[in-house]
Amino acid sequence: MFFHRSLVLGASTFAMVPLLVLAVSPPWESGRRHGELFVAGSADDASLRTRIAALSPTVSPDDARRVAYAAYMTGLELRREWHVVWLPGLQNLLVNMGARKGGLCFQWATELLVRLDALKLQTLELHWAESFANTSGEHNVIVVTARGQAFEEGILLDNWRYSGHLVWTQVATDPEYHWTENKSELVRRLGRARDVASKHVRSTMKSN
Repeated sequence: MFFHRSLVLGASTFAMVPLLVLAVSPPWESGRRHGELFVAGSADDASLRTRIAALSPTVSPDDARRVAYAAYMTGLELRREWHVVWLPGLQNLLVNMGARKGGLCFQWATELLVRLDALKLQTLELHWAESFANTSGEHNVIVVTARGQAFEEGILLDNWRYSGHLVWTQVATDPEYHWTENKSELVRRLGRARDVASKHVRSTMKSN
């Protein structure tokens, strides 16, 4: 969720934390499937690898494996780096207060997008997805499809919803969000990431 839009959600979540801590436990502790949502159990999650590969006969099993690995490890690594807490709304509040470096949904999605783009996938395409766009509840994830495949047939990868634990499902069967593609946002975020990387390289060369 965007920085300026997530404060209300974070604040309301923070106010409810004492009750929620007593009433619920993190969803990944009670099983791997939650309705049509699935939680990856490892960086080599067989169900996720198989589902990505099954998007099309043209999808390379190796591409599917690398995407599953990168998505899982992104959640694991950033959960540690950002000191992520449960619930996600509480993490939003901490970020907005300056107490955490990251953890808003668009930050998760951007980091994952950059890492997946670096894989130079030959048989899969990446998509920037958004739900409840331009509202306080806006959420962003990355969707993968076979090359040339419709966005609606893809698999979404979400590191934010379960606080760094990788959630995935088919775009059309997500029980909590209705997703639409934003192609221009994908281009914008990849362009910004490449500009930052280029500036870093130039700065390193000058210092040497």
